[in-house]
Amino acid sequence: MDLRQFLMCLSLCTAFALSKPTEKKDRVHHEPQLSDKVHNDAQSFDYDHDAFLGAEEAKTFDQLTPEESKERLGMIVDKIDADKDGFVTEGELKSWIKHAQKKYIYDNVENQWQEFDLNQDGLISWDEYRNVTYGTYLDDPDPDDGFNYKQMMVRDERRFKMADKDGDLIATKEEFTAFLHPEEYEYMKDIVVQETMEDIDKNADGLIDLEEYIGDMYSHDGNADEPEWVKTEREQFVEFRDKNRDGKMDKEETKDWILPSDYDHAEAEARHLVYESDQNKDGKLTKEEIVDKYDLFVGSQATDFGEALVRHDEF
Repeated sequence: MDLRQFLMCLSLCTAFALSKPTEKKDRVHHEPQLSDKVHNDAQSFDYDHDAFLGAEEAKTFDQLTPEESKERLGMIVDKIDADKDGFVTEGELKSWIKHAQKKYIYDNVENQWQEFDLNQDGLISWDEYRNVTYGTYLDDPDPDDGFNYKQMMVRDERRFKMADKDGDLIATKEEFTAFLHPEEYEYMKDIVVQETMEDIDKNADGLIDLEEYIGDMYSHDGNADEPEWVKTEREQFVEFRDKNRDGKMDKEETKDWILPSDYDHAEAEARHLVYESDQNKDGKLTKEEIVDKYDLFVGSQATDFGEALVRHDEF
């Protein structure tokens, strides 16, 4: 079996293989932090640079002169201004930050795109995806490796149809991204919940009971004593997961567990950037206002933070 196809099938359909008995498996999808740096503008703007550009892209600006940084920032502003009205709003900044933080996802899709777009039309049909991923295995009803590819294909097709908003079984790049990374898209969250429940719900009653919940995270494997974290998870299930106290998690309870409503870091950062840069306090930014405060948004080769902080306070 081709390694890439094996990993694709494994990641899409059996993403949560059994952990080692003492290791905790985490199915919860959290919004990642915007940066691993401390957000303290009194010390540096490094957090803001990472948040605005993504950590890897932020590093590239550190090699530029201030003039080059301003020029590149100006080009970015044109991209952020989605409605081309000459202003950048908090909403547009928030969308940009979320996109910058998910660059690794878009890179992943780009790396796979050419392998699936067989006719090079800039779209990926379900037939193209199915033929590349499963084509050589569907003729074998009993493969030696133990995977049920027909069942996996049915699951993939269901997810593909959910991602395909117009129902033509042909995915645009955005729809294909939603197919590969459904947890990142609001309209795909029901399929994430459904697949999770199918993985855990061993008795197929459409619900997750306590033993199924624990069994998905931990295998006794002959050990009589459970680790402390398992006991804690039992308490979490009873006290917090099973909200209606019926001994099982339904679809909504499962969704609250694996897709919690986290603090929106991108929204908070967008609000912060507007507040710090909005010279005329009209609630939106011009390109000039952003470029004037370029050191808040991006770094440069010759950034003197002390000097930058003085200019920052002047506004």
